[in-house]
Amino acid sequence: MRKLKGSSSYLKNQVRKNLAKAALFLFLFGAILFALVLRVAVSLQVDILEEAGLILAIAPLIVFYFYLHKYRIYSGGWEGEKQVAKRLMNSLNDDYYLLNDLYLREGGGDIDHVVLGPNGVFVLETKNWNGSISCSGDEWQRMGKRSFSGSPSRQVKRNAARIKQIIDGNPSFRVLVIWVEGTVVFTNNHVVLHVNNPSVPVLKLPQLANYITSYRSPRIIPREQLEAIGKEIIKQKH
Repeated sequence: MRKLKGSSSYLKNQVRKNLAKAALFLFLFGAILFALVLRVAVSLQVDILEEAGLILAIAPLIVFYFYLHKYRIYSGGWEGEKQVAKRLMNSLNDDYYLLNDLYLREGGGDIDHVVLGPNGVFVLETKNWNGSISCSGDEWQRMGKRSFSGSPSRQVKRNAARIKQIIDGNPSFRVLVIWVEGTVVFTNNHVVLHVNNPSVPVLKLPQLANYITSYRSPRIIPREQLEAIGKEIIKQKH
């Protein structure tokens, strides 16, 4: 498989940014707490200033947990995307091209992966979720909890439509009549999927490469056109 440049490093940047912010507020909490302990040790008593300072110290601790939570979310997503990229690179031959972690100017939002192949274009939404996950149409839910605020299938359909718009917007590609397939991929070994009439294919990572290579398209896309399409997509990124 050929890897095209064009990664925005969006997830990697978010992981580093939120980890740095978490570390900053943890340091701030520690500094305030140390100052309070030192003040009490010197005065040998706790007055209203120390009580107010203790309340003040709680604020950066709360913010620390907020950024730590965001860091864990982005870190899990980044790890999942790395697993998908590695699996594809090791499983598909050089007839296929891979673009990772795209952030397009038009419409915003992150696109995890785009696979360009002679049998079609595949837009992948990667999830590193664990536990029991149910999908009915475009509605997603973790068992025993309320529905997710964001639907992976709706997200990947929007992303597929954006990639399709880019391809169709270039006159040299219109004659190809390329179908863009959106797919949701789960990378976590501990996920249990309950899928009922999904609007897009929902796969586990071991199924992905075979699904792509087995996909039947009415038209074969020449390699030079695939590379040109990949470069056109890259031009649209931030």
